[in-house]
Amino acid sequence: MKPGTDAGEPEIPEAPKAPEGPADEAPAARTGGALSKGDSARGDSGGSGSGRARAGGTGSGGTDFEKRKAETRDVDTRDPDEDEEWDGPVVESWFADVQAKPPAPIRDATLWAALATGVLSMLLLGDGLALNLLLVAIPAALGAYYAAQAAGRRPHRWTLVWGVGGLALLSVPALRDADWPSFLAVLAAVAAGSLALHGGRTWTGVLFGPIGLYTSLVTGPLWGWSGLRERSGGARGNVGPVVRALAVAAVLLVVFGALFAGADAAFADLLGGLVPDASVSGGPWHVLLFVIGVVGALVAAHTAAAPVQWDRVEVPAGRPRGRVEWALPLIVLAALFAVFNAVQLAVLFGGYDAVLEKTGQTYAEYARQGFWQLLLVTLLTLLVIVFALRWAPRDSSGDWTLVRAVLGTLCVLALVVVASAVRRMDMYVEAYGLTRLRISVVTVELWLGLVIVLIMAAGVWGARWLPRAVLASAAAGVLAFGLVSPDALIAERNVQRYEAKGSFDLDYARGLSADAAPALDKLDEPLRSCALRSIAQDLEGADKSWYATSLGEARARDILDGRPLSPDADWNVCNRLSTELAYR
Repeated sequence: MKPGTDAGEPEIPEAPKAPEGPADEAPAARTGGALSKGDSARGDSGGSGSGRARAGGTGSGGTDFEKRKAETRDVDTRDPDEDEEWDGPVVESWFADVQAKPPAPIRDATLWAALATGVLSMLLLGDGLALNLLLVAIPAALGAYYAAQAAGRRPHRWTLVWGVGGLALLSVPALRDADWPSFLAVLAAVAAGSLALHGGRTWTGVLFGPIGLYTSLVTGPLWGWSGLRERSGGARGNVGPVVRALAVAAVLLVVFGALFAGADAAFADLLGGLVPDASVSGGPWHVLLFVIGVVGALVAAHTAAAPVQWDRVEVPAGRPRGRVEWALPLIVLAALFAVFNAVQLAVLFGGYDAVLEKTGQTYAEYARQGFWQLLLVTLLTLLVIVFALRWAPRDSSGDWTLVRAVLGTLCVLALVVVASAVRRMDMYVEAYGLTRLRISVVTVELWLGLVIVLIMAAGVWGARWLPRAVLASAAAGVLAFGLVSPDALIAERNVQRYEAKGSFDLDYARGLSADAAPALDKLDEPLRSCALRSIAQDLEGADKSWYATSLGEARARDILDGRPLSPDADWNVCNRLSTELAYR
């Protein structure tokens, strides 16, 4: 770029001249402008020298190259002051400055943490996921901390929030037997951990951060292998003796431990409870778990040492629209929201009977028909707000006042729609009971309402904190969802409904996890035994170690041990109860 040219403005290319030396390389444009320096960025990654210098040393060769480059990259050489729309730089320029710097040499502490992660993965993860997942994640987190420390990175407030939040999310499998909230918690923990490693602040940072670990899948293990090779030979080699000592110690423990176990049954029982199963038949599986643990720890450490700079990705802002063009559609939409909300208030105070009589719908049909449409309305409202902010007028303080007034009104009306949707779902649950799908979608609806509140707060106090707050609220929602134990809540609500109305979905209750056992235990026989039979069968076939057993499973075992299933509750009796109670 020539001296005096602003980085955010387009540079009109001149006729190429015969180069006297290496051409100056301009930084890639990251904001709105007509010309992107994507070729310069590619020249940086590919070696020294600019693209023009590599194209040819003569003027004619450079001219042909410039023509081809302009055709392939759609370079706009028009006057930027012309009254024509331009949508910003090409997509390649958005990611021009995100490449990570080379990491510092790996530390001994990081290598030992990776080894510990692999060993714990091999020993603990073979029987299922519970407390063992959290135990494996702790040395991996320590390895990432040591790597970041070697790179000169210090933990900040949000780094601690994401890190502690990720470890807290990994506690959900240790507490709950149900697979679906545990799966959501593990996904959220990976996303939170990636944000802790990258430190994203902007929308691009928090959106691309959760997938940033994949950029180190190859470079991370290679980085660790190079550090291991450096330490295994030469004057600095200090790993070889330690590895040999550990191998000898492991052989001695296995040989003498087996002899002692054969000599005393009590010692064999104690050893079997403390030491995980490492049978020869499961050898390949244990080796795979070891490799996964080591690679995962090195990936996290490499990301912490050399994070991808996702915050440098800047999507160009949309072209501001005029006040009438921008505000009129939103005002019309807000008026429609107001009319709908007024009808909802009239129905609320006038009673549902008149509405049901007029529409010919049942109570449950009215609730079911309304919820899904209102959920979609909430999602589309957030989408409308995003695009409205992109094209909002922003030339003066009056423009910003108009934006806040229109979008603030739309957000308030959208919150009333959220409340109406939640009320519709509550009506539906009263009619048909609570299920996993129903509790999941109402949780999503409540979170969308929280996002709308955060957007309103950002309109008052600024939006710098909004991206991280939205992602943190999502992670907190997943954590709360797992801690309240949705299966237990479903069972509790349906038992209360059975006590009040006499109807009970026994077939659905049989499919719940062991988390539902405390609530199902309150039922009278033989319905109690029919509802708990599937849980009892699952627990009988699963002889897990303490580190692979969740708190929900442990409580269910205690309940069934203290009050076994009734022998009178055979399948004939249970099937009859299922049919009778479903149609009451």
